[in-house]
Amino acid sequence: MDVAVIGASMTAFGEHDTWIRGLLASAATACLEDAEVAPSAVEHLYISNMASGEFEGQTGVMNALVSDIAAESAYTQRVGQTSAAGGAGLLAAWQSVASGASEATLLVGGEKMTGRTTREAADIIASLTHPVEYRHGVTLPAFAGLAARAYLDRTDATRESLAAVAVKNHRNALDNPDAQFQKSVDIETVLSSPVVADPLRLYDYCPVTDGAAALLFCPVKRAREHHEQVVRVAGVGGATDTHVVHERPDPTWMGAVEESGDRAFDQTGWEERAVDVAELHDMVTLLEPLQLEALGLADRGEGWRAAVEGRTARGGSLPVNTSGGLKARGHPLGGTGVAQAVEVYRQLRGEAGPRQVAADRGLTCNIGGFGNCVTTTLLEVAR
Repeated sequence: MDVAVIGASMTAFGEHDTWIRGLLASAATACLEDAEVAPSAVEHLYISNMASGEFEGQTGVMNALVSDIAAESAYTQRVGQTSAAGGAGLLAAWQSVASGASEATLLVGGEKMTGRTTREAADIIASLTHPVEYRHGVTLPAFAGLAARAYLDRTDATRESLAAVAVKNHRNALDNPDAQFQKSVDIETVLSSPVVADPLRLYDYCPVTDGAAALLFCPVKRAREHHEQVVRVAGVGGATDTHVVHERPDPTWMGAVEESGDRAFDQTGWEERAVDVAELHDMVTLLEPLQLEALGLADRGEGWRAAVEGRTARGGSLPVNTSGGLKARGHPLGGTGVAQAVEVYRQLRGEAGPRQVAADRGLTCNIGGFGNCVTTTLLEVAR
């Protein structure tokens, strides 16, 4: 069964006083209002969330949310695939409708992180690494620094080319009222910020974030009753790479991104691998060019040129992270993959305001760990 998205929402990203349940309920309610669908119509409710127990001591948030939004009797399930939980939730929500098990599936993703210090938050996130690596103090920022050094050594990329990703995404976030950082930066600011993991600096990394986002899925035939312009899920693919990063033949090649992208594109029936807008998982600036390469949207070792040459700017041939990306919009772990799809959905419907680009096809790529698990989703305007 063909699957469509008929409603979308997201909270402002940043620091919130409310708990995770409040963030999830706010996004869920706004999404149902956007779709003009009553909570009682929801049949399946998926919650993408990595670590509400570790961050807040709250578990069972999926069950509580059913009552919080008055959707009792809906089947509910938590999807906790680390920082790729949002993308995994997209796959689960799509499956629930495509299989015929549900005609109204609500996906809500979010995380409440700022109640912890940056050090505590980094430690919670680092728990997804292999236990041996974790005992030696390995963190995702450290992985990123090692991979960045290898990438710079093996390609013609410069430190400035990675900083260009941060500059672009901060510029895009200026026009996103829900973004955590609404300020511009320049190359010099990025390169003069404090070192986190050489050669990467503070402005190469995304912030600690609170926030939530939501999408409502239904069959395309039902969506046509709500909208003239329907956004269809054209393909979804998931894949998993080695748990231990140093076991990969090349730490600068994201095998699970390649595989998930292949699986998603294979479902579409498109004659060529081309999209008009993409939201990529730029937890760190390096990841944007690495995903472009693994998805076949840039030649291997050449992805860094895209931001430098303006191809991934809003006026370029492939706008990337028009929302500001994780880098500037923010990265509330379980909410990120859902927020990526919210941005692409709005772009395809012409509802992105000053961020709007011309788009009929869009892509999201949501990554867990340092490429450990990945989901790629393709959306298109249904004809």
